Amino acid sequence: MTPKSGALLGGSCVTAIAAVGSIFELSSGTPQLGGTLTGVILALSIPLTAILFFAAIQVAKAEQ
Repeated sequence: MTPKSGALLGGSCVTAIAAVGSIFELSSGTPQLGGTLTGVILALSIPLTAILFFAAIQVAKAEQ
């Protein structure tokens, strides 16, 4: 693993955790940040997780 792919993979993990947390917050009925902001965080974190994960794989493959 290269430092760049590790950073991308770490970013993917953080955004995945944000997505899961947002789902739990929205399902609780009273999100701490409000429904709109939590929904925006969820909507941004799901595709960003996939993009960062895919980028980490591509960088790791290119470095080998």
